[in-house]
Amino acid sequence: MSSQGCDASVLLDDTATFTGEKNAGPNANSLRGFDVIDDIKSAVELVCPGTVSCADILALAARDGVVLVSIPCARHVFESLLGGPSWTVPLGRRDATTASQSAANSNLPSPASSLSQLISAFSAQGLSARDMTALSGAHTIGQARCVNFRSHIYNDANIDAAFASQRQQNCPSSGGDSNLAPLDVQTATEFDNAYYQNLVGFQGLLHSDQELFNNGSQDSLVQQYSTHSSTFFSDFAAAMVKMGNIKPLTGSNGEIRLDCRKVN
Repeated sequence: MSSQGCDASVLLDDTATFTGEKNAGPNANSLRGFDVIDDIKSAVELVCPGTVSCADILALAARDGVVLVSIPCARHVFESLLGGPSWTVPLGRRDATTASQSAANSNLPSPASSLSQLISAFSAQGLSARDMTALSGAHTIGQARCVNFRSHIYNDANIDAAFASQRQQNCPSSGGDSNLAPLDVQTATEFDNAYYQNLVGFQGLLHSDQELFNNGSQDSLVQQYSTHSSTFFSDFAAAMVKMGNIKPLTGSNGEIRLDCRKVN
């Protein structure tokens, strides 16, 4: 995630003048797929040189990553529906010329965040508690490292005992920090509302996930999303548009990077 807004600062590698965001606490060994963005940028530059920003590519890739997934089969790789909603991505962003690891560490929520910390972090970016709960549903796909959920499965009380035991098999109390587990125990490769069903059953993988359903202000919304996928899809799409409009660089601000990993 980027700490500065939707400006592709998160894609910048470290330089002699700044330490980037890729190795900030919430991002380190977690964010992946930078090579995919590199490939997209290279293909776009061949037909539209110096025109499409890395920030716009990220926003479009986020949308398409929710809708589509490439699944390997015996002989080929074919494209299949992932099942998530689509939305119109506003375009015209420009790219940042710097990045800040310290800002990322300060502004991005951690997997140990409480509900109040999550609400505050999203509110600081102009996003409501409802936006936060909807955007958290992105955890219906993807994986998390043992180091980020160890405390929850060993120390927290608000977790299903059988689920905790299952996760402990691949996440020892010490060591194995990089061992992975699916964020959604039911349908880890489908974009659906199973994440919220997991929370209602106290099977959220991260402490911050289960905080959304823990006798707090978001319980009723989580329950609604768990039984009405269309409501979740609609709210998620709207929140993604809002998030994509956080502090964009436009006009003469920033630049159109030729290589997403470095400034021109």
